[in-house]
Amino acid sequence: MERLSIIKVGGKVVEEKNSLDQLLNNFSEIRGNKILVHGGGRLATAIATKLGIETKMIDGRRITDSAMLEVVTMVYGGLVNKNIVATLQSKNINAVGLTGADLNMIEAVKRPVKEIDYGFVGDVVRVNTAELRVLIDSGVVPVIAPLTHDGKGNILNTNADTIASELAIELSNFFEVNLYYCFEKKGVLLNPDDDDSVIPELSYAQFKELQGTGQISEGMIPKLDNSFMAIAKGVKQVLITNPSQIMMAQGTRLFINKQCDF
Repeated sequence: MERLSIIKVGGKVVEEKNSLDQLLNNFSEIRGNKILVHGGGRLATAIATKLGIETKMIDGRRITDSAMLEVVTMVYGGLVNKNIVATLQSKNINAVGLTGADLNMIEAVKRPVKEIDYGFVGDVVRVNTAELRVLIDSGVVPVIAPLTHDGKGNILNTNADTIASELAIELSNFFEVNLYYCFEKKGVLLNPDDDDSVIPELSYAQFKELQGTGQISEGMIPKLDNSFMAIAKGVKQVLITNPSQIMMAQGTRLFINKQCDF
């Protein structure tokens, strides 16, 4: 199988020009097939604030009412996505900006209301990579925003970590997939207040233990949930790292023990 690198970038890396430039410089040097999946939540929050729209988060997940849906559609699918595409073009990377609605790539359902009403948040139900693979085989680099659709004409806000994981799982049927989650930290931290306390290797059992003690919390929880799911379903490697380390493959490497009941 050919190798495919899927890099998901989020956090301050997307919003700060220097860190984004560093990431895109490194990304442009990755050889072979590659996809970039991006977030942009902090920028969406900042723009929502300017528009007088309140941001609500629960365990690192955004509550998306109708007003916030308009904001994230504009920010993710427009501002962030097209800035990344334009920058990659300047680095001789023939990129195309997409959402999950484009090419009918990622279909989702509005998350059912249980204890929490997340609003217009989508849970992925179907991934179609046929047309995406045509682009990849043609040497085009997809840049994918964290938006999906429900097949009924509605856009849904979907966690970018989830989109990266779901794409990695589906594409592992056709490629040897390496998935990289890239953000402002050097990896998963044992001590959230110490940026040098990187855990070089993390098992699923260790993750659940650290989650229980509160050492891993908030936005890192869905990131790791998605990462371990990807490994369990055939993705060769998942690494959590930052832009300066991506080419050296340093950070936190994840694994699942065979005896682990994932």
